[in-house]
Amino acid sequence: MTDTPWHTKNWFVSPWNYLPEVTKDFQFPEKIEIHDLTVRDGEQQAGIIFRWEEKLRIAEAMAELGVQRIEAGIPAVSKEDERAVREIAKRNLGPKIFALARCIVEDVERLADTGVKHAIVEIPCSEHMLEHAYHWSLEKAIDASVSATRRAHELGLYVVFFPIDSTRSDIDWYLTLIERVANDGWMDALALVDTAGSISAHAVPMMVERARARIHKPLELHFHNDFGHGVLSTIAGLAAGASVAHLTISGIGERAGNTPLEETVMSLLTQYGVDLGINYDKLYPTARLVREIGHIQMADNRPITGDRLFDVESGIVTDWWRNCGDEHLLELFPYRPEFVGQSPPKMVLGKLSGGASVAMGLDKLGIKADKEQIREIMWKVKDKAVEKKDEVTEAEFEQIVDSVLGSPTA
Repeated sequence: MTDTPWHTKNWFVSPWNYLPEVTKDFQFPEKIEIHDLTVRDGEQQAGIIFRWEEKLRIAEAMAELGVQRIEAGIPAVSKEDERAVREIAKRNLGPKIFALARCIVEDVERLADTGVKHAIVEIPCSEHMLEHAYHWSLEKAIDASVSATRRAHELGLYVVFFPIDSTRSDIDWYLTLIERVANDGWMDALALVDTAGSISAHAVPMMVERARARIHKPLELHFHNDFGHGVLSTIAGLAAGASVAHLTISGIGERAGNTPLEETVMSLLTQYGVDLGINYDKLYPTARLVREIGHIQMADNRPITGDRLFDVESGIVTDWWRNCGDEHLLELFPYRPEFVGQSPPKMVLGKLSGGASVAMGLDKLGIKADKEQIREIMWKVKDKAVEKKDEVTEAEFEQIVDSVLGSPTA
């Protein structure tokens, strides 16, 4: 780590993040793994469908990005999903390949038959969900969990036990149930699952600490984003000692989605000094690929991978840019666009443009103008933007310049 981990050639964040009074209680593990859920849980977002060959293409891109684990699908869901899991498993892409099974022995056996060596075995784990959504007794859930996890272990699978909706149950009741499965069945790791996105970030360290005290297995974090807490909750859990983060590209997934991968890894790197070892310059290209394959609409100012994140319209920010130049670009942005695979910043003209914006536009055209002419052009640009309720195009800007300067710009 550098002497100024908050300010490097690629990013500039707050030095306060690294003060001892902030970091004194952090317990980040030496090794943290990304468990990518994009082609499994991400596909559960309404309207997204990935064909098996598209899942394979995304898995290849995730491997190139550098994630350590990929959850390829649920073999019991469909023949398409089963084929996707088989194809991804046999490619030896580099990351460990997982698949998900319900706590049903037949599901586990079908999963093992695809060739994967790592299983996520899920079961509902709150009294109300067992009663209302499944109409199961507690003993039925425990028996199913024990039988399925034990069978997975017999088949040589690495088993992550995945208790659904655990954060809305009584924590002691929940951990007692987990202990019974650990003792009578099998688990190599336990996923702490916030199915409804309902836990606050401040409650996550307690959850991790209680689980570590009673379940002596590696802990994984699976948080949904219904209240926008996914990134913060995941980082809080890692800082408390959990070692695996379940993430999706651009946070796609059920309802409000899963924890976004891009935001999590960039926050960890720049604000916490935790490098997960991925190829950060592939973040934007990978997100674009997933959006294109899934026909997914995203906000163009989305953190890290928004298509227009580095477009500059504001006159004051454009003025900063002119004064700073590319050498001091981090005065405008917290990280350099190329670091995450984005294109260089672009100045756009609109209602908020100022004199610096016009001057930059004129520089691009190789035209000189005095202060009064620049001011007149600026107001015409603003008026045009309001009239069309949109940005001013390069062609429209040239017409405005011609109208003020009285000579063709060509």
